[in-house]
Amino acid sequence: MAPSTNETPAPLEDGTARRGRGRRPAEEVRADVLSTVGEILLNEGLADLTFERVARQSGVSKTTLYKWWPSAGALALESYFHSVEVTLTFPNTGNIRADITGQLRSFVRLMTTTQAGRLLTELIGQSQADIDLATDYRRLYSSHRRQLAADRFAAAQSVGQVRAEIDVQVLVDQLWGAVYHRLLVPDEPVTDAFAIALVDNLFDGITPR
Repeated sequence: MAPSTNETPAPLEDGTARRGRGRRPAEEVRADVLSTVGEILLNEGLADLTFERVARQSGVSKTTLYKWWPSAGALALESYFHSVEVTLTFPNTGNIRADITGQLRSFVRLMTTTQAGRLLTELIGQSQADIDLATDYRRLYSSHRRQLAADRFAAAQSVGQVRAEIDVQVLVDQLWGAVYHRLLVPDEPVTDAFAIALVDNLFDGITPR
């Protein structure tokens, strides 16, 4: 009996899926894996993420997954960033306060309306006892996110919207660090109003005028 044409083609040895008589570029396959995992993470969280499941759903061999990512944690981090990169971009409308407010509010919505908040707190918690995961967290996520925020503040400095002597890395800590603190130590809620208050306090200051 001839094989069904509806069967999913088996992956090649390098992990790229067959497509007709050709094969897909590795970068395209890698992007599909990141999208697949990102969808799992934002809908379900980290608990059931395994290389076996990813291989089954993406059609990419476990050998290739291990070649690209040393652990499920590293894959989760890169997939998470891949999934939220567009949502958490920093606009540059020329109004630094409006741009930072909009991005921070988007970040808060992502943390509180999807599995992203739980995912990040789990990864941060696991990284405390896993040096490799801690390294991957800084390399694949936190360092890049910090740099995007710092670059937006630096652009504002270059046009005189932020004082030249201000350390933009400290600004990043004041805003996004405060959100992470409430996620990790949930004594107070992470809300849209909280995001707005953070920006207002930063830009307006706290001393009487």
